[in-house]
Amino acid sequence: MGIDWEEYCESVRSIMKKSFLQKLIVLALFSVPFLGGCGQTVAQPQSTASPGITESGQVAENTGSKKPTRTLNSDEQQVIQHFEKLSPSVVFVTNLGVRRVGFSRDITSIPQGTGSGFVWDASGTIITNFHVVRGAQDVEVTLADGSVWKAKPIGFEPEKDLAVIKIDAPADKLSPIPIGTSSDLKVGQSVMAIGNPFGLDHTLTTGIISGLDREIRSPTKHPIQGVIQTDAAINPGNSGGPLLDSNGRLIGMNTAIFSPSGAYAGIGFAVPVDTIGRMVPEILKFGKVTKPGIGVSIASRAVTRRLNIDGVLILSITPGSPAENIGLQPTRRAPHGGVVLGDILIRVDGQKLKDVDDLFRYLDRKEVGDKVTLEYLREQEVKKAEVTLERVN
Repeated sequence: MGIDWEEYCESVRSIMKKSFLQKLIVLALFSVPFLGGCGQTVAQPQSTASPGITESGQVAENTGSKKPTRTLNSDEQQVIQHFEKLSPSVVFVTNLGVRRVGFSRDITSIPQGTGSGFVWDASGTIITNFHVVRGAQDVEVTLADGSVWKAKPIGFEPEKDLAVIKIDAPADKLSPIPIGTSSDLKVGQSVMAIGNPFGLDHTLTTGIISGLDREIRSPTKHPIQGVIQTDAAINPGNSGGPLLDSNGRLIGMNTAIFSPSGAYAGIGFAVPVDTIGRMVPEILKFGKVTKPGIGVSIASRAVTRRLNIDGVLILSITPGSPAENIGLQPTRRAPHGGVVLGDILIRVDGQKLKDVDDLFRYLDRKEVGDKVTLEYLREQEVKKAEVTLERVN
């Protein structure tokens, strides 16, 4: 005879209202396997078929033993592919100093700074920040495969915080980074940074371009213009590493962060790749970057501020330079003691010069052979002269 399940479950619910002793006695009369079938709704009897076998006799899939799998979205897949492809292009740079062992003549190399860099070409050219290798007795470069190579300095441009070094690794160990452009960047576009923060090799961070045409100070206190601002995390050890666009192309070199505490605060800066691309060939050829100029030595901002000068004070003039040819006067000693201030540059091509930074910014946009018109102040009189820019160190 079949079981009336509705009547059975109603009986079980009435038992639950009895005292503990009554429950124990009455429940003992029921078959235990049936108790799990009663709840607030009426349960259907379980199939008598064996576990894992359907009523049709087919073996059911045992899903309980399977681990869930996660499908990566297309953006994640793209970032992963770029990281795996570009990691071999990123290197670890160690700045080595020397220390004498006790009172002996033996010396040993000790790390005194680390940073990142990237492979520029298949001949072993490595690009990094000047401040990463500044003051080094030796520089070591560690490639993605763990091999360590002694680097030879080729040249520097401290005013743009750029260093070019070279290793003699075989071409099959070198993976030059794809070069992009920084001329068409947009605020909001995605970027990636790869580097070695705190010595943790090949770390990837992502973010966006937060701003363009920023200005930061180089290690020599010169303004670096056109800098890229990003919120991709940049920490100590990331300096000199690449900033990449969403296509995996180099758009900048991670250089600095803005942080009162020295820790990452969401504001990082990268020197644009177009700036780097203009300087690297010249450094490879001449060992330095030569710039357009007029052949003068000028006073620092601190000096002109102390003297309450609004403009650029000329301290000395290179013999045979364009400045000498147009008759500019340097600062000099007076015949009977004291100092006679030199000419003060106040405008170039009609643009006002408040201090040396304004002059540097203007000359950064010029080429050797360009003509500029200078206005300068001499003994309270404004004079004007046209001059052709020449190559200067």
